[in-house]
Amino acid sequence: MSNLFRFKFKDPTNPSFMDLGGQTDFFEWALRLFLGCTFVFASWHKIVSPDQFATILYGYAVFPHQIINVLAIVIPFVELVCGITLITGLLKRSGLLLINAMLVGFIFLISFNLIRGHEFDCGCFSLGSTKGLWASVWLLIRDFVMLGAGIYLFRLFDKKDRG
Repeated sequence: MSNLFRFKFKDPTNPSFMDLGGQTDFFEWALRLFLGCTFVFASWHKIVSPDQFATILYGYAVFPHQIINVLAIVIPFVELVCGITLITGLLKRSGLLLINAMLVGFIFLISFNLIRGHEFDCGCFSLGSTKGLWASVWLLIRDFVMLGAGIYLFRLFDKKDRG
């Protein structure tokens, strides 16, 4: 029964690609795929429309105006690259560390705006879609769940690295 969730899916020419052999189980792979695909998907509309994403960042009312355009360009590409690292398994620890850091930042931004009663568009998966108190609470819950998955994966990677 324990072998049911263990499988090998490796490219013999690149031992780190989709590193799913040996001790890596299906649950780890599924979490990596979930988080990776989530961040790749979330980055797409921001990459295509950085001007709209800059407007959303401005709406948070926490960033200095001088850096909003830079953030609107950099954040989506960081999300894309980090998502790809989790999907492929290449540099997965580094990608996961950045994803966890971004999630902490997102949680802070959402919480800060909820506390001060500021309505905002999250800009997570589409531009101009989520506003209102309950939408913000669900965003917060969703980000905490993803952060929990990210912390679990990071601890799992740590455990595997130590033997």
